[in-house]
Amino acid sequence: MRERRKAAGLKPVLSWIPETSSAASVYSSHRLLEIRSLALHAVIAAKIERDRTPIVIAQKNLDRWQARWKDTAPRWLGEWRAILQRPWKEVAAFITEMSEEAARMRQSTPFAGALTLRERRRIYDAFRA
Repeated sequence: MRERRKAAGLKPVLSWIPETSSAASVYSSHRLLEIRSLALHAVIAAKIERDRTPIVIAQKNLDRWQARWKDTAPRWLGEWRAILQRPWKEVAAFITEMSEEAARMRQSTPFAGALTLRERRRIYDAFRA
């Protein structure tokens, strides 16, 4: 398989490194942050498949945020509560969706603490430009 890929001119990509300065203009820093967030959530989705702990962590984070904001809680807090009530496969599918809604929701993710420092560092290092 490796030989076929090599013959086709393909090479494995382990990190995001723009090849030309024109690539930097095509992919804004905001876009790179969105892609990195998607990668983080893909790892979280894989963890959810093995163990539901990330969902429990997210629910605890929402509870803590609700207590902090009380009556002034942002709209996305309720949206995340509704998402986390879905079956775990739907939660995993949603957090890795390429839709605008999923990208918007990933900006206020309740999954803080669901990944180990090593898992996060590996993804952050891959998207360091």
